[in-house]
Amino acid sequence: MILMVLYIKRGCPWCDDAEAWLSAHGIAYTAFDVLSNSKDYDAMRKISGQSKAPVLVTEKGRVLADFGLEDLPEFLNG
Repeated sequence: MILMVLYIKRGCPWCDDAEAWLSAHGIAYTAFDVLSNSKDYDAMRKISGQSKAPVLVTEKGRVLADFGLEDLPEFLNG
């Protein structure tokens, strides 16, 4: 089982979709709401180089920033 980190902004439809997709595919992740924690926001910006969410980080440090659902299969299989 791969444990991912997902940086989100509550109320963001792309973030909601990403969480639903990962859950539906049985992919374990931990979500950090960057709007409620400035340290998480700073970490997301440092990791991704930008301020948009969602941002997905694999356990091996691969980063997918500001993505749509169509990007997930290729990223996770790559």
